[in-house]
Amino acid sequence: MELRLLVTFEKVATVLSFTQAAAELKYAQSSVTGQIRALESSLGTELFDRLGSRIRLTEAGERLLPYARQIIELSEEARTAVVGAEEPAGALTVGTMESLTAYRLLPLLELFHHRYPAVRLSLRTTIGDETRQALRQGTYDVGFLMERETEHAGLETVVLAVEPLALVAAPGHRLASVAVLTADLVRESLLGTEPGCAYRDLFELELNSLAREGSSVAFTEFGTIEATKRAAAAGLGIALLPEVTVAAELADGSLLRLPWEAPFTLRTQLAWRAGKRLPAHVRLFVEQARRLVREQSSEA
Repeated sequence: MELRLLVTFEKVATVLSFTQAAAELKYAQSSVTGQIRALESSLGTELFDRLGSRIRLTEAGERLLPYARQIIELSEEARTAVVGAEEPAGALTVGTMESLTAYRLLPLLELFHHRYPAVRLSLRTTIGDETRQALRQGTYDVGFLMERETEHAGLETVVLAVEPLALVAAPGHRLASVAVLTADLVRESLLGTEPGCAYRDLFELELNSLAREGSSVAFTEFGTIEATKRAAAAGLGIALLPEVTVAAELADGSLLRLPWEAPFTLRTQLAWRAGKRLPAHVRLFVEQARRLVREQSSEA
């Protein structure tokens, strides 16, 4: 089996689309189709079921996929060991989230841009289940998570930092000068990012446990952290956000921190598929992420 054919097979199996695989591999679609047919011919079995415009792996394809990934990873490791390149190089697809990209990862991205230009970073913004699934499927090489749990099925993780949360509102909010209980928040106008975001979902779960039987709290959703912050500053309601994302607004007084502590703890983590052999440039990214995020946290 040619390595080139296995690389193409692994990409098609990951994205389940000949068109998308061709785009990501920078091949013509006919080349991808021809390579898959050549691999199937050499193995004497079909690797994909063609279902009109959709495809899925056959049982043979399912069995081949983990071996293909191991062979690809070993070949990359062998090349690095033999060539002994002084400069780390390679493609690296990173699953991330808005709060981390904008407020935690800029020093890391700046470091790789200037010091390791041969490492080609591709950032994909997803959260929670989407990121974990993409890591298990091999679509992402590594992914950042902000979760309460630190163990995830099929993944290996390192905890980078505890992520403090802040409940914020416009200056002068009536809850600013009182001891705030969770029950007090049920009746407030609530602002939030989209469902699926760990701190939003946990906050909602906590409030719903105190809501009247048969009812649930309602959030006005703004999609992004920036829009949520602006809505809170304009007096439209209160929002629970990572402290790092509102530090500037708390410092300049455009937002006020309400005296309430979240009854749950989130941790920023970096994860990858369990059993995956990390190439040198991916290991470097993990090491630098650990160092820089921890340095940021200790300075806060």
